[in-house]
Amino acid sequence: MHRVAPVLLALSFVFVSFSAWSQEDTGAVGPPFKEGDIITYDEIESLKPYLPPEFWANRDFFFYEGMQLEIGPAYYDYSPAKPFLAATEKFRGQSKIGPENSLEGHTAGYPFPPEEIDCLGDPQAGAKIIWDFDYQWEGDGSKTHYYYSYWDRGEELPLYYEGTSKTIWLSKRVEPKYLEKQGGDMFRGEKRKFAFGVEVDAPFDARGIMLMTYRYKSADRPPSEAKNDDTWVYVPTLRRVRRISTAQRTDSVSGTDFTFDDLRSFAGIPPQYEWECLGEYEMLAPMNTKVRAYPYTRDHNFGPYGLSYADDRWELRKVWKVRMTPKNADHPYHHKDIYIDKQTLNALYSFAYDQKEELWKIIWHNKRWSEDASNEPDYYPGWEGVPEPRDNKIVSDTIVNVQTGTGNRIEFWDNSGVPFKSKGRVRRYIDIGRLTKGR
Repeated sequence: MHRVAPVLLALSFVFVSFSAWSQEDTGAVGPPFKEGDIITYDEIESLKPYLPPEFWANRDFFFYEGMQLEIGPAYYDYSPAKPFLAATEKFRGQSKIGPENSLEGHTAGYPFPPEEIDCLGDPQAGAKIIWDFDYQWEGDGSKTHYYYSYWDRGEELPLYYEGTSKTIWLSKRVEPKYLEKQGGDMFRGEKRKFAFGVEVDAPFDARGIMLMTYRYKSADRPPSEAKNDDTWVYVPTLRRVRRISTAQRTDSVSGTDFTFDDLRSFAGIPPQYEWECLGEYEMLAPMNTKVRAYPYTRDHNFGPYGLSYADDRWELRKVWKVRMTPKNADHPYHHKDIYIDKQTLNALYSFAYDQKEELWKIIWHNKRWSEDASNEPDYYPGWEGVPEPRDNKIVSDTIVNVQTGTGNRIEFWDNSGVPFKSKGRVRRYIDIGRLTKGR
């Protein structure tokens, strides 16, 4: 069972007055770079005003001799698919923040139109942003091959995992055949929010591990009313399926710097935390990769620590800074600050602090745009009800433990949100019996 836990993890207007460090540090009217510029190591000082201070203070992990950081378009339009935006408009005003940061009245689309969120004027702004983050547009969910690597002060360790995974949204769907007929549910009477499946192909002694996780709609309610995720794992050495507890999602996973809830910067349940919006900023981050790493190649240069996206394209974005504070006194984090893109609702960076309030971990992400033809062969077609996916999809998660110099990188560059072709295939995929069929 020592292989199971890491596999669970391996597998979503310029506010100058709030851009505190960019204006105070430089006094500049605009950024000192433009689209098409290549930033090398000796020029990284120009990036400082547009990066989180914690990231800049630990830049040795990320910036290195030989890097070729390309500046992409500023404020590019990565708006979600039209049916998702139409659902947001249709149900505008129906969602509200309930007791203990729970969500009430949400049907589909963004629960709270992002352009209406008042970061500093609304005490519920942080909770509204994280619910928009939780329900951000990601198509059907995800479908990908993954490679999960371990790093220790620049050395890749022999421990790794690779395989396939798929997430399927079972509720809050925006396709007309689900939204208009079944209130957004894929199946009538659906109680699940989404299902997440993983298969392990390598290394040899982990090959054949399979799992299935359900998250329930009740997770949106106050903690006392919520049902914890259910997870089943097929363990080849035992030749049986075991049901395991995922209630302790904040435990560190054996052999990794991630916790279960660190994926995507936050993969937890919002009502278990307090949320505060701390400000609005202009920030540089990878938004539309030019890289094709795993499963296409393993030899891309991720820097001397193996944890950098500096050899790729970065773009200037408008973001919220949101602080997550655990309600559970036993949580390993005192708080986590998450920088969230205001248009895509994707996390760009997050910074987790230990109980001494010292910076512990930096988490950041790379992404690709479904509509960019240059991403071939990563073709991401539309489907019935969603002719244009318009999905800014995360394709890699990286975490750095700044206190130990260790970290992890999860690559899934072929990630897409294209659904199965039939509901029958969905039923077979999410069926727990599939884990042992034919074994």
